[in-house]
Amino acid sequence: MNDDKILQIQSSMVRMEHTLDRLAEKQDEILADVRDVKTAIYNPDTGLYARLRELEQWKAGISKFIWGFGLSIVGLIADKIFNLI
Repeated sequence: MNDDKILQIQSSMVRMEHTLDRLAEKQDEILADVRDVKTAIYNPDTGLYARLRELEQWKAGISKFIWGFGLSIVGLIADKIFNLI
């Protein structure tokens, strides 16, 4: 009877050891995934922040172009009106 309990305890300890090993493997996988996400966000050349900065610069450039184009059209219309008067 005592040997049965010892075998149960030993098998439980082996299962616990395997569970801890799997847990450590999963923790390593999660750490690698977090590092990948961190790299994807904070990489100064290709990260999310770099892409957002490029988009904001593009948007500012397009905005300047649209204002310039719009003011040119308004100027041409005003010139035509003054020429008709």
